[in-house]
Amino acid sequence: MQSTTAICPSLFNATTAQDGILSRIRLPAGLITSTQCEALLQVVNQFGNGEIQITNRANLQIRTSQALPEEVLLDFQDYGLASSTQSTDGLRNMMASPSAGIDAHAKINTIPLFKAWNFYLLQHPELAILSNKFSVCFDGGEAIRVSDRPNDICLVAVEVNQEIYFDLYLGLGDRGDSPASVGVLIPQNQVLEVLAALTEVYREYTQQQLEQKTYSRSRPPRLRELLHDWGVEKYLDLVEEKLRSPLPPLKRGALDNLNNKNKVPLFKGDAEGRGITPLNEVISSHLERESFQHLGIHSQKQSGLFYIGVVVPLGRLTSQQLTGLSNLAKQYGCGALRLTPWQNLLITDIAEADLEQVTQEILNLGLYISANHPYAAIAACSGYKGCKSAHTDTQSDAKKIATYLESCIQLDQPINIHVSGCEKSCAQHQPSDIAVVGMGGTNTETYRVYVGDGDSNFGREIYTEYDAKNLPALIEQLLQKYQNQRRDSTQTFREFVNN
Repeated sequence: MQSTTAICPSLFNATTAQDGILSRIRLPAGLITSTQCEALLQVVNQFGNGEIQITNRANLQIRTSQALPEEVLLDFQDYGLASSTQSTDGLRNMMASPSAGIDAHAKINTIPLFKAWNFYLLQHPELAILSNKFSVCFDGGEAIRVSDRPNDICLVAVEVNQEIYFDLYLGLGDRGDSPASVGVLIPQNQVLEVLAALTEVYREYTQQQLEQKTYSRSRPPRLRELLHDWGVEKYLDLVEEKLRSPLPPLKRGALDNLNNKNKVPLFKGDAEGRGITPLNEVISSHLERESFQHLGIHSQKQSGLFYIGVVVPLGRLTSQQLTGLSNLAKQYGCGALRLTPWQNLLITDIAEADLEQVTQEILNLGLYISANHPYAAIAACSGYKGCKSAHTDTQSDAKKIATYLESCIQLDQPINIHVSGCEKSCAQHQPSDIAVVGMGGTNTETYRVYVGDGDSNFGREIYTEYDAKNLPALIEQLLQKYQNQRRDSTQTFREFVNN
């Protein structure tokens, strides 16, 4: 029988919330086949509320009325929806660009790396002592970038002298910060060996801390705590000791001297060279705009094939909608869906002749494909129905905002609206165009309202206390003012409100 005592929910150890028992299904690289969808839907329809949620790590969450029985958990393992090694299921936090393997801009297809890393975890149950938040990302250089997403370890494909290497990024900053390059290039044939060594040194540190009772087993140290404790140099030195063959003699800053014109300088180091300064505002704004460009119809690198990026309102699908999307993938595509860290999905490998039919069937499901639809760039946490920390019903309030905007304004570019039930900002760590943050201690539901950049991580505060029921009209007014008074159509919302 499924446990329900988790702080960070997984499939085998769920958590209890106001709206049911919350289970998280970790899907390496966000890939789920039509067959897996069918197995999941049987459970959702029998035990759940008829709804499936995509998370901002391209995983799935379901809410059930009771703990899942052992036979269901075994079925999930059989279908690959869970690790066959129960103890390491929580470590299947593997992020990829949703266009991995189909993106003409990519330097390498990272899907085989995910499969190999998933297999490695199966063979190493001793890693079960690590934090269930431990996360790995492979960025193959796709146009849809994921290297800015919060991860403990990120390996970014770069081209140096016509050879493909992986630039090592580590999560050095605080919760929600993007990882930073530490100036180490890894040859293709050493990627998995290095990743295994990085993980083993982290495991040894965790074991040491647990033996010293620095942390409890329910809350083992995060990798960033190791890095803050030891520093990057000591960590990498211990990693290199475990390698069969040494890495190229490159240290932090060495990449600056390489002829790598396509590399975007996302990060800058601080005085100690830790490299933990997060993305600056201009680059962050650029990446957030790019985050929605995969929505709609796009050609693949495979000749004659296309993918469609589907807008999933607030990342939530009904069982009927998931059934419909799964059937479309099976009938017209490759038989799989690709979830994204922006809580939507792709249907891939569609022939040009079928694009119109598939698009219409997506719309018939009550979903959208336009990046300019109000639902395309709105994010909301679970709210007080799903989280004890939240002060407001963010899901309901976000739906009201999107529905209102859909009825009264035509957007010509994505506007990122973040609705957070508290200061933790779980639904979205990156800056937004507009953020509304739930407040406690009041008789009615109220929010602080932020726009653009400011002293707060949410932006510049423009209202200290705003009634939830008036938010849709306020945001519509802000957007109308932006579209009527901006310099030209190229000026972003953030640029407009920062002036």
